[in-house]
Amino acid sequence: MTDHDARIRQSWQANADAWTRAVREQRIESRRLVTDAAILAAIAEGPARRVLDIGCGEGWLCRALAEKGSECVGVDASAPLIEAARMAGGGRYDVMDYAGLIEAGDSLGQFDALVCNFALLDEYIAPLLGVLRERLNPGGRLLIQTVHPWAACGDAPYVDGWRLEDFAAFGGEFSAPMPWFFRTLESWLALLAASGWRLRQLREPRHPDTGKPCSLLLEFQPLGG
Repeated sequence: MTDHDARIRQSWQANADAWTRAVREQRIESRRLVTDAAILAAIAEGPARRVLDIGCGEGWLCRALAEKGSECVGVDASAPLIEAARMAGGGRYDVMDYAGLIEAGDSLGQFDALVCNFALLDEYIAPLLGVLRERLNPGGRLLIQTVHPWAACGDAPYVDGWRLEDFAAFGGEFSAPMPWFFRTLESWLALLAASGWRLRQLREPRHPDTGKPCSLLLEFQPLGG
């Protein structure tokens, strides 16, 4: 585990309760107005009988999908977030990081959709992306929603690199900042292609008032699939 990995995990351990409240009380405007609905709509456009939510947090997406009839498995490296998810129900939840997902093999079963909703925060995710191809049913999809690179870049150079989220926009309850790895759009597409994925669709969900993109939503299928 790298130092950045450890700091990401420590942040989510410390901020689990604050994050759970922020999500369940719908305090985050971009999620409330745009990105939650965007990922649900993207999932609904294809097969979704069985869904793997990677980085599920407190489980909101699994609960929403369960209401629509999907069987959802949620995994997250934060034990406090998984505990919150289990208490709310809506699916099966396991404490599992990237390495655990790679090692899990067939134990989780096969899925129609693999979802990473603002969850790919680390630099070295190529091994995980490669293994995920094996978890898909025929015709299945990988859906990645992340911060829009151009919008999230701010005044910093538009190059890959580590950034720090201080959660200042989320209120004063968050006690631990979180490092996360910024990627340009070019880097996202190159990484997925090198990991055996073919881009099927690219969306830029926009804020209804400003018209500016709130996220980047990418849909992939395995190369040759």
